[in-house]
Amino acid sequence: MKQMNLLQAVNQALTLAMERDASVLCFGEDVGHFGGVFRATSGLQDKYGEDRCFNTPLTEQGIVGFANGLAAKGLKPVAEIQFADYIFPAFDQLVNETAKFRYRSGNQFNVGGLVVRTPYGGGIAGGHYHSQSPEAYFVHTPGLRVVVPRGPVQAKGLLLAAIACPDPVIFFEPKRLYRAAVAEVDEGYYQLPLDRAEVVREGSDITLLAWGAQMDYLLKAADLADNAGISCEVIDLQSLLPWDEDTVVESVLKTGRLLISHEAPLTGGFGAEIAATVQERCFLYLESPIARVCGLDTPFPLALEKRYMPDQHRIFDAINATMNF
Repeated sequence: MKQMNLLQAVNQALTLAMERDASVLCFGEDVGHFGGVFRATSGLQDKYGEDRCFNTPLTEQGIVGFANGLAAKGLKPVAEIQFADYIFPAFDQLVNETAKFRYRSGNQFNVGGLVVRTPYGGGIAGGHYHSQSPEAYFVHTPGLRVVVPRGPVQAKGLLLAAIACPDPVIFFEPKRLYRAAVAEVDEGYYQLPLDRAEVVREGSDITLLAWGAQMDYLLKAADLADNAGISCEVIDLQSLLPWDEDTVVESVLKTGRLLISHEAPLTGGFGAEIAATVQERCFLYLESPIARVCGLDTPFPLALEKRYMPDQHRIFDAINATMNF
């Protein structure tokens, strides 16, 4: 075991994957000798050479198109999109090519070895072009997997599982926690399940659900609730596509209440899909309406970032409202 932050855990996962499998390649804007804007790929080019860790032109569509071609030939490309906000030029490649490759060929061909890593979310004063949480755009796309870790242990295990996965994976990394989240991490090779939520804290009064960076605020809100005599069950969804319906439903059947929190705007956010599914499966057990605490339906504001992002205080207020419904 070694104490490391989330960024170091990602780097170690990439190192282990490239060490075990010569078909694993890392590429993107400035990922070579420079190590990427956040230094996630530091040292990889020195260890494995310019043929396996290299820079690309500044073209996101080209990066993912190139990754599709490599994966179609049996390689395992790990492509980095420097910020999730800039994944949109590659949207056509991901949605119309990556996601449909296996289906349109009748399973004769696939790009299952492909992983796209990208840092997402606010909290670093990045403004409206470096702070977005675009996960909901991709969970609407059959053929992809969407994964969001909350900390170093999860980042390493889930990334290694994503690289080994027979399906293409979009791996969103919470950049606010790159250096802020620190934990004891197993230095060996391990994988975590890509389709399973984790019950982080058990409780009896209300289920709190989030993923990625929002888990930090959710746990702080649960502490505030505990001090007020409210027992919170806290779940990290981890995998958004597919998502672990059964774990969430089992919890809500026990608590009778559900609060979902995510950084992305409220309207059309993935919380809406979860709420609809839980309502269908738990309707007669619900003690109050399902609550959502999310980002606002505006572009991400630089000056008002703290007002925009749902924090533990907004979540705690929603917990109280739900309990007192």
